[in-house]
Amino acid sequence: MANILLIDDDIELCRLVGEFLGGEGWKIESVHDGDEGARRAVAGDWDLVILDVMLPGRNGFDVLRTIRDQGPVPVLMLTARGEEVDRIVGLELGADDYLPKPFNPRELAARIRAILRRTTDGSLADTGVLQVGDLELDRGARGASCSGRMVDLTGVEYELLEILIEKAGQVVTREELSRRALGRRPSAYDRSLDTHMSNLRRKLGPLPSGMERLKTIRGVGYQYLRPAVCETGEPLR
Repeated sequence: MANILLIDDDIELCRLVGEFLGGEGWKIESVHDGDEGARRAVAGDWDLVILDVMLPGRNGFDVLRTIRDQGPVPVLMLTARGEEVDRIVGLELGADDYLPKPFNPRELAARIRAILRRTTDGSLADTGVLQVGDLELDRGARGASCSGRMVDLTGVEYELLEILIEKAGQVVTREELSRRALGRRPSAYDRSLDTHMSNLRRKLGPLPSGMERLKTIRGVGYQYLRPAVCETGEPLR
């Protein structure tokens, strides 16, 4: 049974969501202001936090910063419909996904399942190490290091990077990345995949040669570039 913390000031919404998600087999606790939400989020052992942007006291972005300072617990943001900037800011701050209000409870449940699959199926996954050039992924710990330094990744960022590393040198379509990492097909107006990829670029930086590490293939998808090495072992520029 997954433990989920819902932080939203709409008490009636929390009641309805709690009843629906409880019927799905999850344990739901609700908090109705940002200050208490931040305290509970970092003090409890949660499998997922559902976090509204608009909160009394501390807003959702500040709560998200507090959560990310403490650990990698998955966060699903609730945003106002049409407020694309809120979605982008939330993803840039480390949210795993977002859902605009008003929403269908079934879609919320589907998003939750996709996030929980990524974070709880690790015991069934390959526990080996993937390495391409200076980047190393520890699949058992779901961790990454780049040029010897640990890289702090969200669950979605790790999932995207693992897919790209598995197919290093090949182009991976947006369809595959979105389906495997986000649990849904991409839509024309959903920029969450691009924002996650932008975060990965920022966190990983370029290859030691100075070349870009993650390449956008316009209209198709993304590619993790294999570092080209000549006989002397020096990167080719």
